[in-house]
Amino acid sequence: MNLLRLGLNLVALRLLGVGAVAPSGPWDAFNYAPETRVVTPISVRAVEGDVVNAEGLLGAASGAEFTSSGSWVVLDFGKEVGGLISLRFDTVPSEGSSIALSFTESPQFIRPDASDDSSFPDASTTYDGVLRVQVPSSEGLWTQDADSLRAGFRFLTIVSNTDESVTISNVSCEISFMPHVDDMRAYTGYFYAKDPGFEDDEDFLTKLWYAGAYTVQTNTVPVDTGRMVPFAPRGICSAWANNATLGIAGPIIVDGAKRDRAVWPGDMGIAVPTQFVSTLDLLPTKNALATMFSKINPTTGALPESGPPLSQLGSDTYHMWTLIGTHNYYLYSGDIGWIEEIWGNYTKAVAFLEGKVGSVGLMNVTGLRDWARQGGGGINAEGNAILYKTLTTASDLANALNKTSLASSYARNAIALKARFNEVFWMEDVGMYRDNSSTTLTPQDANSLAVLFNVTNTMEQKKRVSDGLMANWNDLGPLPPELPDTISPFISGFELQAHFEAGSDDRAIDLLHRTWGYMLYTNLSVESTLLEGFTANGSLAYRANVGYNHDPAYTSHAHGWSTGPTSALTIYVLGLSVTAVQGSQWSLAPHVSAGGLTEVEGGFETTLGWFGASWTLKNDSVTINVTTPEGTSGTFRVPNTLTGSGENTKVTVDGEDAVIKDMQMELSGGSHVIVVS
Repeated sequence: MNLLRLGLNLVALRLLGVGAVAPSGPWDAFNYAPETRVVTPISVRAVEGDVVNAEGLLGAASGAEFTSSGSWVVLDFGKEVGGLISLRFDTVPSEGSSIALSFTESPQFIRPDASDDSSFPDASTTYDGVLRVQVPSSEGLWTQDADSLRAGFRFLTIVSNTDESVTISNVSCEISFMPHVDDMRAYTGYFYAKDPGFEDDEDFLTKLWYAGAYTVQTNTVPVDTGRMVPFAPRGICSAWANNATLGIAGPIIVDGAKRDRAVWPGDMGIAVPTQFVSTLDLLPTKNALATMFSKINPTTGALPESGPPLSQLGSDTYHMWTLIGTHNYYLYSGDIGWIEEIWGNYTKAVAFLEGKVGSVGLMNVTGLRDWARQGGGGINAEGNAILYKTLTTASDLANALNKTSLASSYARNAIALKARFNEVFWMEDVGMYRDNSSTTLTPQDANSLAVLFNVTNTMEQKKRVSDGLMANWNDLGPLPPELPDTISPFISGFELQAHFEAGSDDRAIDLLHRTWGYMLYTNLSVESTLLEGFTANGSLAYRANVGYNHDPAYTSHAHGWSTGPTSALTIYVLGLSVTAVQGSQWSLAPHVSAGGLTEVEGGFETTLGWFGASWTLKNDSVTINVTTPEGTSGTFRVPNTLTGSGENTKVTVDGEDAVIKDMQMELSGGSHVIVVS
């Protein structure tokens, strides 16, 4: 703690093995991260054919004996894992015999003849095949080759391909993700709340917070473990390889555990805030962003959509997400030295975007690749909402470097863009923003981002957009008009935050229950990390008609872009967030009306120290405890549900009556007790 208080770079400290500082408590029971880097299956899920003592695969006392070809056993690791399999051959048949291994995240694709698909989507769902293992000539330990790494799975199926007896024991997996961290459970943040509104499990919100954190951990990988492109040809043996270079350095954050296993800056718009409030593991983010800047087009200033080996080009939105992500990294880390290093490329990338702003005062989106939405080109609301955020964050970075003239220019351009945005896209009779100037379609992405990024002009607009967004819900969540028959946890993560921003707290919790409650508890999922997406009826055939070739086995079950609730629960429900670099300034604005919650606590660490809070709601009074580093300052916002007209609201801070103006007040760093009644 003393080192942290001195403001040393926590990234460097973590690489030196310094542990996290989140306090221990009942929330630790919901931490999905494994206690050791070598994990073992927790149970036998199924046995088919002639297998004696299948439970022997779980330990060393006595192995499982396979006595006929085609016999197989399914092992369950209990949660998402990823890494290299080891097992021991205790008895071996004659030379030339083999076994096969198949892997899957979802129990829907447990089978002896194929893994779920990770390299290429194919309607057969069997493109990846199995990993064929030649039985050695003598007894002993076998370990999977690194090139055939299976980086995301829960279930392992072992299949015998010989009629001779073969005995196997000691099955384990050496975890490949988080390679730079000794203790994967040593979080720098935590969250805890009982959720009376979720009938199936009052611990749902806590589990969800940790599922998001663990998802991002599984997406934090060694730099030499990317999905190989071009893909191996389909065949009877494994068609996957995970030995491609992902960037300029590792560890590095990618989009998914099983696939795509590449840097995607849009995904980082959700995943990095999750990373910040849970582990503060920012080195993988820095490496990912540095990789994107290293691939900038030196002539035009265009940034790629994704990192190597995919290296997709032609996306204006993901270009902007790299720039927004750069600001997030600086906000969380304070690494101004790195900002100075990439500043030339950063400003060139901003200029590339500003060059697309035409006489109408809005950007003409010509780089059409995006998160899979349909449409999006031309004078488009989603792209311009993201550009507004890009310009406001660019202004903040320019000010941090004392580039005041440039900062002012970026700020002026943002103000002008916001005015034109509302003139062109806002439909007063509908109460939402339209997709472009020639349609009445009201997309989920543009409307959510307009509220979240404060492109709206009034609180009334935010509330009307919140109402309009809910009109697209079914029992499982929002159906984006820009991608029909789909539920996107990525865009829904922004919508979740938009509802909180609009003061629609109960609606936000309802969305959590519908979309993320389904993801975390459906028996189609891995039930520990968060799905890339699913269909309107809950099937795994996400994007079946839009790029995934009708292959539900291709859907990722551990995708960082689906983890929006982790940061949202901290920022909105707990109410604690940073508003200036490293938390030198912060906000305390708990949403105490959310879903009938009565007690919430949590916090996170920055390089300045510990930020923690708790609140308890009883009758018409809320008691809030907050601790922040000395030398910082913050703004406390009185919860809206307790203000009424504001005339009868009483606030005390540390036992003294407080002066409230516009339902907020300034606080110094340190520990405080606030009572609002």
